[in-house]
Amino acid sequence: MMKKLYRSRENKVFAGILGGLGEYFDVDPVLLRIGYIFLVAFTAFIPGLIAYIIAIFVVPEKPSIQ
Repeated sequence: MMKKLYRSRENKVFAGILGGLGEYFDVDPVLLRIGYIFLVAFTAFIPGLIAYIIAIFVVPEKPSIQ
């Protein structure tokens, strides 16, 4: 079965994008968040923020298990 990228429902601070990436790649989301903060800070903020906003609309939220 192929893994799919979803926004995390459980491991999120803002929209679950980095939490979902952490689950997908089996990496601690805290490390991804720290890396993202440095990336955004060193690229004049705008490109990283635009990419995050686009990801919010493109990456679906993880379906809830009922």
